[in-house]
Amino acid sequence: MNLAINTIALPATAYASILHRVSGVIVWVAMLVAIVISYFALKSETNFDEVSSILENYFIAKFVVWGFLTALGYYCMGTIKHIIQDFGYCEELKSGKVISLAAIVVGVLLSILAIWWIWL
Repeated sequence: MNLAINTIALPATAYASILHRVSGVIVWVAMLVAIVISYFALKSETNFDEVSSILENYFIAKFVVWGFLTALGYYCMGTIKHIIQDFGYCEELKSGKVISLAAIVVGVLLSILAIWWIWL
């Protein structure tokens, strides 16, 4: 048995599954924070302007929003992949690898789109 974790090569399907779980946790935690921030921002016009100013002027705030959008984008792609597989498509090893790589690639493209949307 090979018990050296650093020498084991995981297939693309494993990476897609791990990324889907991690992004799901990030999305749920970020949604809790977003709900609290939204509640604060919607209490008054002054609060809204303050939150808007923070999101426009601070790199770290933009970075956090980008991280949330990246996790949300990949989580949606992973969910679509799982739904397709639940309907009985792409369950074989070869097609499973293809759809997993497609989900990862589209997730990366959505992340790049989020960069463009936030910073440009």
